[in-house]
Amino acid sequence: MEQERKFPSEVIDLPSKGLLYSADSPLKSGTIEMKYMTAKEEDILTNQNYIQKGVVIDKLLQSLIIDKSINYSDLLVGDKNALLVAARVLGYGKDYEFTYAGEKVVVDLTAIQNKQFDESLIKDGKNEFDYELPSTGTKITFKLLTHADEQKIDQELKGLKKMNKDASPEVSTRLKYMITSVEGNGETKDIREFVDNHFLARDSRAFRKYIAELQPDVDLKFYPEDAEEGVDIPIGVNFLWPDANL
Repeated sequence: MEQERKFPSEVIDLPSKGLLYSADSPLKSGTIEMKYMTAKEEDILTNQNYIQKGVVIDKLLQSLIIDKSINYSDLLVGDKNALLVAARVLGYGKDYEFTYAGEKVVVDLTAIQNKQFDESLIKDGKNEFDYELPSTGTKITFKLLTHADEQKIDQELKGLKKMNKDASPEVSTRLKYMITSVEGNGETKDIREFVDNHFLARDSRAFRKYIAELQPDVDLKFYPEDAEEGVDIPIGVNFLWPDANL
């Protein structure tokens, strides 16, 4: 009997540490084991059908995750970002080259760290948080978005674009999926009405800044000598397709 071939793999630490997943989820461990990319995954990356549908990255990550009992839709966006960086390293190595300010820059992707977040804000292991809007004092609860949420948002935005090609409701649509209650009211229609008619722009900005600071994620920044602070690493076409410009 032919022995089953085991692909080399790495265990990836999730930025969330698994703290926001249910107790019965394999994601609760805070890690995911991923195998090194093979020719099979390169077939996925060049699949034109996947590319046109915008699902090529998700198909790739699902293929690389070893534990198939993991529900990919449950992944928090920040944790998925960590898997994306890991996939690039496992497939094409740690050095990522791009252009910044007219010059070529090479970043060591293995040096990227998971962002620190305030674990004391997590209540009973639930993906739900409290926030008081600074201008109006309105109390809301909200959740961090998962891959499933992102898919629903994308579908809704596509539908809105079909009805009005000039519409650009990305910010308000995302808020409607993040917020889980307003002053204790969790009715979806009331949350949507609040976002559309009562959510002041200055409160929205403060809320989104708070989420950016709170959300477990990878720190996708590099620090050029001429910059006073970190600059976002551009995730361009050559991130997972390094030969795209050849």
